[in-house]
Amino acid sequence: MLKNAAPGRVLLTGVAASAALTGLVWLLGLRLDGIVLPPDQGVAWYYWKLPDPTVWTRLSAWLCYAAHQVAFWWLIHHARTRVGRYTSGLHRVNVVALAVNGVFVALHLAQTQLFYDGLAQDVSIFSSQGSVILLLVAVLLMENRRRGLFLGRPAPIRREIVDFARRYHGYLFSWAAVYTFWYHPMEATGGHLVGFFYMFLLLFQGSLFLTRAHTGRWWTLTLELAVAAHGTLVAVMNSGPGGQWPMFLFGFLGVFVVTQMHGLGLSRAARWAIGLGYGAAAAAVYAARGELAGVSAVARIPAIEYVLVGVLALLLWLGLRVTRGVGQWADGRAGPTPPAP
Repeated sequence: MLKNAAPGRVLLTGVAASAALTGLVWLLGLRLDGIVLPPDQGVAWYYWKLPDPTVWTRLSAWLCYAAHQVAFWWLIHHARTRVGRYTSGLHRVNVVALAVNGVFVALHLAQTQLFYDGLAQDVSIFSSQGSVILLLVAVLLMENRRRGLFLGRPAPIRREIVDFARRYHGYLFSWAAVYTFWYHPMEATGGHLVGFFYMFLLLFQGSLFLTRAHTGRWWTLTLELAVAAHGTLVAVMNSGPGGQWPMFLFGFLGVFVVTQMHGLGLSRAARWAIGLGYGAAAAAVYAARGELAGVSAVARIPAIEYVLVGVLALLLWLGLRVTRGVGQWADGRAGPTPPAP
C-alpha cells in the first residue's frame, strides 16, 4: 500500500504531521517558563541557553545529535547502495527513516524538558544559520542546468561538479537539518515554533529519498521559499514592524524572481508580471517606511547566495581534482596492471 501511495497524499500527510509536532512543541514549551536565562549580549549571542551548563546538559544534546546524525547518514547510504530506484510511493527504508526521525523528535522534546540546552551552548549562532544557507546554495547549484541561475541562463559550472552535488547532496542536507534541529532547545517562542516547523518539513523531505514526492517541482520550491516566510516572521518577532523584515522578505523573493521561478514552466508574460510586481511591491514597502533610498538592501541576500554558489562550485572542483590526482598517483605507485591470464 505504501509503495502505491500518491505523492500528493504523502506530502499532505507530512505537512499535517509537521504542523501537529509544532503544536506539541508549543504545548510542552509552555512548561519552560521557569527556566532562568542569562541576559542578552547582542547580535552574536544566542539567548536560549543555560547560564550554568553541566556535563550532563552538554552530553544530552551532543550524544543525541550524534546518534541522530549517524542514523540518518546510514539510512541514506543504505538507500543509495541497496535500493537505488525511485518509486511513486514509499520504500520500506523511507518508512524506517520517518520512524527514526519521529523517535529523535520525541527524544529532543524529552531532552529539552530534562536538560534544556541544545548545541547552542558550545557553538556559534552563525553555524546554525550558515548550515541552512549552505543547503539553499547547494540547491541553486544542483538546479543550475534545469532552471539556470540568472533569468533562466545557466552559470558556467562544470557538469561533473553538478553531478557530484546531486549524487551526494543527501549527506550535506541531512547534516544541515539535523544540526540545526539539535542546535535549539524546543522553546515555545514564535521564532522557535516557525523554525521547528521548517525543520520538521526538511527532516520529512530528507526521509523521502528515492521517491517521486521528494523531487516534486512545486514541493521543492515550497521548501526553498519557506525560508522567506521564516526569515521575515522571525525578523518581525524580534524587531517589530519597524525592523529589517523587508530585507529578508524581498531578499529571498529576489532569488525566486531571478532564479527559482524559471524552472516552473511559466510563460514569458507570467514571469514579466511576477518580476514587475515584485519590484513594485518592494519599492512601495520601502517608500511607505520612508526608506526608499535603502531599497537596494534587498540585493544583499541574493548577492551573498550567488557568490556562495561560485565558492561552493570552486571547492567541489578542487576536491574532485585533488581526489582524481591522488587516485592517479596511487595507481602509478601500484605499477601497471598485470595482463590477464
